[in-house]
Amino acid sequence: MNLSRSRNRRRGLAGLATAAVLLGGLVAPPPAAAAEDGSASVLAHQLRRALDQLQFEQVLDTNPPTGAAELNALRQESVDKEARKPPKKADLLAAVAAAEPISQQPQIDLTVIELNRLGRPVSSGTVLMSPQYPDGKVVPVDRNLHTTDVRWRQWDDAGWYANHGQGSIDIVPGRENASIDFMSPYPASVLKLMVAFGVLRLVDQGQISLDDTYNYEPVAPISSLCGPGSSNTIRGYLDAALTWSSNNAACAMVKLLHDRGAVDGLNQTFQDLGLETLQLKNTNPNTGGRWGNPVTMSSLDTAKLLMLVNGGLGTLWTAPNGTGVTAAVLSDASRAFFKGKLGDQGMNVTLSTTNWCGAAYPAPGIPQLTPSRWIGADGTVTIPGQGIAYGHDVRPCNDAAEVTYAHKNGWVNNSGADAGIVKALPGKGGRTYIVTMFSNLGYQYVDSNRPPTGAENVWFTEKLAKLGKVIDDYEKRRHP
Repeated sequence: MNLSRSRNRRRGLAGLATAAVLLGGLVAPPPAAAAEDGSASVLAHQLRRALDQLQFEQVLDTNPPTGAAELNALRQESVDKEARKPPKKADLLAAVAAAEPISQQPQIDLTVIELNRLGRPVSSGTVLMSPQYPDGKVVPVDRNLHTTDVRWRQWDDAGWYANHGQGSIDIVPGRENASIDFMSPYPASVLKLMVAFGVLRLVDQGQISLDDTYNYEPVAPISSLCGPGSSNTIRGYLDAALTWSSNNAACAMVKLLHDRGAVDGLNQTFQDLGLETLQLKNTNPNTGGRWGNPVTMSSLDTAKLLMLVNGGLGTLWTAPNGTGVTAAVLSDASRAFFKGKLGDQGMNVTLSTTNWCGAAYPAPGIPQLTPSRWIGADGTVTIPGQGIAYGHDVRPCNDAAEVTYAHKNGWVNNSGADAGIVKALPGKGGRTYIVTMFSNLGYQYVDSNRPPTGAENVWFTEKLAKLGKVIDDYEKRRHP
């Protein structure tokens, strides 16, 4: 029996009350429970419950493979995934009209790390959802915000359909006996966090300067992902890659890392830091492209990377060799630059949806302050690099904003991701936390209630925004 249909029938009437259950159910525990030292926190169990109650299995698939030929085509499309663009308006309307219920429980990897006023971790929760774990699975995490209980597998586009979401290529060796087996969703443009980290490490080492000009000269054949050659400062490339997700800029920076012989060193640095699932592998040194499934990130390791970017006092965790990991992995200047660019994010469209302020669809997400950089005189957001004008006055949402959200989104047809640092605005509570989410719910998957017009640039199910809102509401109550 189709898992999605079975769960839908079992909980058919529950959807009408989902929001009320979620908001009423995530009750903050007593303050003493905020600092867990066990393997599964109160926070983790609350996140699992939220994922389960949002009923992600109700989304529709606009392009399911119908036979062996289409599965084989998926295997060929796993390279330069970002080169695929969201469908045009007419094509999208036709696809939505013919969409079918998703064939099985979606793949979601979610982590929240709560921080105190010194930027130190107080509690964390990591939850995985997949066809193997349709109700969500809490991941045991130790005091170093690390787990050996998951056998992380590389994403497989065709295998998600053909093999019940079971991966076949290990990301981390030696995990054959792990209690949890999980195929990690492709990170999409959230991989640009790894690229920026690597480039800023070169800056800190004195090998390059942010104000150096880099001439991006890809070697033919030119990648459809990366585009033609270009010239900019390192600062300018990183700004474009992080604030509006320029693929050309990110390809230039990946090629820069290759030019400097720094890619292998970057991957080794992640291993040395204990961020073993962060791997910028198999990229093309001639173009900086070829972003495919060997590029991996888990939500837990990504959240820890963002904890370094955020900065914190003293040792944040202990590395595999027993040394303490501190925010000094990046210089103060590099951390400020990195966090500032994430804070200038223009694509507030996943866990937060303020670019559509006031719209009936998609639902509101994390109540963030939209950066003024993108707001025109009429109050609407325009992202010139993406060619998108959102057409909604965001000033009312800015007036009601409760947090800043320094983050990076990622999207392709079968990947929807968001990772960032949330901090309460003055007078809006004391919460500071990191939230990272990877899923296979890219623009191929839509909601049954998606309106026929006015949602052309909505690339995700609104359930992701609802998840962001539920998490922030919980953190607001937990840290008033």
